[in-house]
Amino acid sequence: MPAEAVPGGMPGPTLRLDQIPPRIFSEVMRDVDLMVGVASIGNDPTWNDGGANAQHPNQWRRGAAHDYWTRHSAAELEVAGQNRRQFLSELIPSLKIASACTLEDKYLTVRGKFRTYRIHLGSGNILMENDAYLCIVPKSQQGDGLDAHLPFEGDRMLSIILSKAVMLAADDKIKDTSILAQIRRK
Repeated sequence: MPAEAVPGGMPGPTLRLDQIPPRIFSEVMRDVDLMVGVASIGNDPTWNDGGANAQHPNQWRRGAAHDYWTRHSAAELEVAGQNRRQFLSELIPSLKIASACTLEDKYLTVRGKFRTYRIHLGSGNILMENDAYLCIVPKSQQGDGLDAHLPFEGDRMLSIILSKAVMLAADDKIKDTSILAQIRRK
């Protein structure tokens, strides 16, 4: 097939979807899924822009029709979340915190000393009893000093979920005052 100029892109052949090798198609779709997941405002509970028609900066969070973030934080698992669940089901039994962890539907449930936490496998958001949200913001990726190769490299959310699980399993050792205040609030 002759190469054609792709608008705004590199020259390349035009293929129908059924002509793309399955492995290449799968990898491209995985990249698209990761990009969409990371780009979603549902991953950012501090997002304040309500759009051009918002009467209030947090209008997008009000009421059932506008509560996008809450719906996202407890949504059914998409492919990336399902893959995380499968990976965690194989990994958790080998972890030191295995006895404190249970996979339940779309959550990794972690039993700490103070509370029980449900970490959503899609968004990484944490709910405590009575569906109280626990805000734990991961440190920036830049300059974290980690040079380790992880078997799930490329899925930052999985590493965030695991780090939250390890921390919450030992919630009696947490020193961060903002996290402690949320955990101890009834």
